[in-house]
Amino acid sequence: MEKKDLMLLVPLYEHPADRPEAWELLIRSAGRLHSVVLNPASGPGDAPDERFAAVAGRLRAAGVSVLGYVDTDYGRRPHAAVVQDLLRHRDWYGTDGTFLDQAAATAELLPHYGRLAVAARAAGAGTLVLNHGMHPHPGYAALADLLVTFEGPWDAYRDAAAAPPWTAEHPARRFCHLVYAVPRGAPAAELAERLATERGAGVHCAVPGSGAHPWGTLPYALEATG
Repeated sequence: MEKKDLMLLVPLYEHPADRPEAWELLIRSAGRLHSVVLNPASGPGDAPDERFAAVAGRLRAAGVSVLGYVDTDYGRRPHAAVVQDLLRHRDWYGTDGTFLDQAAATAELLPHYGRLAVAARAAGAGTLVLNHGMHPHPGYAALADLLVTFEGPWDAYRDAAAAPPWTAEHPARRFCHLVYAVPRGAPAAELAERLATERGAGVHCAVPGSGAHPWGTLPYALEATG
């Protein structure tokens, strides 16, 4: 079933003990979410965290796909290390999807990411997201359910180039834009959503956070209705 109204992929990189109100708002907003990225410690960490396990369970119970964050370091991280993180997310937090961050974009690394995609599916990933942060070689579209083709600050997003022609061969729900340092308030949030739509991205997240840790804030679209 296509979830036409579930437009927000939210990477909330905050501990539930530090920002319980933000996690509660996410759970209450389940009907508006495409998915939530779970990132206890730049990955699953070295041991299970019961607070993250609890919010992951509540999100899944609310019908939200929970994606385990795994850094691939643009193809430099060993296959076995990535797979270990995939399995830890599954076993410790019951994630039903995978968010492969810092994904390479070149044709040369397609075989490497193809093997990672097979491993993710074998580990139970019903949703596989590759975060390239830019438009990759079109071959990556065959590997994942969703490609993040922009990640960056608001100023860069406003002036970003049009999507390459090959993206028109796929539905908008296959592409995501992640934007930070967005001015607070409805005008900028609405413009960010409109730009995503115009550029063929059916999934997005636009947050006010900036600096080295922008993904500790929620999109205005949720905060305004929270």
